[in-house]
Amino acid sequence: MAKFLEFARTHWTNILVPMGFVIGWYLDRVQDSKLTAFRNKSALYSRELKPGEEVTWK
Repeated sequence: MAKFLEFARTHWTNILVPMGFVIGWYLDRVQDSKLTAFRNKSALYSRELKPGEEVTWK
């Protein structure tokens, strides 16, 4: 346990930077999945999609 604490103390930047990247990536994915409920439903650009037409934002 002491060796792990020593390792963490000396390499904290090498641990926190990748963790921050992964947490940010995860939160971005969660936000994108929440926003998919609102795609093509803006009052400014609202229109019915043609049959077989792809959504504008994936």
